[in-house]
Amino acid sequence: MIKKLLLAGILTCTAPAIWAQGCSVCTKMAGELGEKSAKGLNAGIIYLACIPLAIMGTIGVIWWRYNKQ
Repeated sequence: MIKKLLLAGILTCTAPAIWAQGCSVCTKMAGELGEKSAKGLNAGIIYLACIPLAIMGTIGVIWWRYNKQ
């Protein structure tokens, strides 16, 4: 089960559709920046999004396992 969740997480974070800005402000800002800066902005957005999602996912799996017993 853990292996499946880990694989799903890795595939989700490496999907090409993930590497786009989520809001219109970020999209407009990235359009005004150069290529290198826009890639850095995208990486920052992904980094800031993955950490809370990983924490919530871990808590969810622990809670699910605890309630399963």
